[in-house]
Amino acid sequence: MTALPAVWAPEYEVDIGPHVFPTSKYRLVRERLLAEGTLGDSQLRRPSEATREALLRVHESGYLDRVLEGRLTGREERLLELPFSSALRTASLLCCGGTLLAGRLALDHGAAVHLGGGFHHAFSDHGEGFCLLNDVAVAAAGLRAEGRTRRIAVVDLDVHHGNGTAAIFHDEPAVYTFSMHQERNYPFPKPASDLDVGLEDGVDDQRYLEILGRSLDQVLEEGRPEVVLYLAGADPCREDQLGGLALSLEGLAARDRRVLERFGAAGVPVAVVLAGGYARHLSDTVEIHCNTVREAARFVDDPPSTGGAATCASTT
Repeated sequence: MTALPAVWAPEYEVDIGPHVFPTSKYRLVRERLLAEGTLGDSQLRRPSEATREALLRVHESGYLDRVLEGRLTGREERLLELPFSSALRTASLLCCGGTLLAGRLALDHGAAVHLGGGFHHAFSDHGEGFCLLNDVAVAAAGLRAEGRTRRIAVVDLDVHHGNGTAAIFHDEPAVYTFSMHQERNYPFPKPASDLDVGLEDGVDDQRYLEILGRSLDQVLEEGRPEVVLYLAGADPCREDQLGGLALSLEGLAARDRRVLERFGAAGVPVAVVLAGGYARHLSDTVEIHCNTVREAARFVDDPPSTGGAATCASTT
């Protein structure tokens, strides 16, 4: 039996004061998964901070210097909507390294999870919407630079549009960006992804899964990915404070299963990151994220038969 590899660091829990973003969720997800036996200590890998070279593949040098030296302007900190600190910087650097590590592990094992990551609102030259650095973009660019893969798809199912990722890869045909989100929600404007599906308010489980199924087929046909970076946001939940969709916890688990099975059947590895989640009760956010990892663990234990649709580039 293959064990699902997982990535996590305790530094992800950052004191940001009273805030809708519960950074404690990363620790709580890990604790619950270990307590129930979904993950074991041996499956957890600690990431290294992303290198300057890795970060410069997607972030402008001037902005990166201000982050690394703690010199964000007042306007940049207001856009970020988080209090900047050295602890936040460390967490962001580790998250970038963590998603890159999860991508490598997915290519080796068929799937991997990062108990963090998904900071898709960070642009090349600024952060916003709780996102200081774009770990998903860093990972996509890094996997290609390492020669691990030629074509990547970003499957972003956070309730919010993946604006930073879409903008960073706007002119990069090797990275196919797909965002399925609540249309009348942050951010405004929404830079074009390769595939954008803007949902009406209140979409429920059945309608969501119908649209998702068609969209995943389109990602495979148009993007022809060799690996997928999947943002499994918890915020499409009907109890989310920053969302307006109406998915149940069961519907979100079915969503995760649909993504893993569809790409697994095509022979495409999937690296999962947690992304957003702001439920009225923190326990709901934690349970949604845990369900995502449970689905990934089941997938690794019993992968679908593949149709040989994807062939990974040789490692250099």
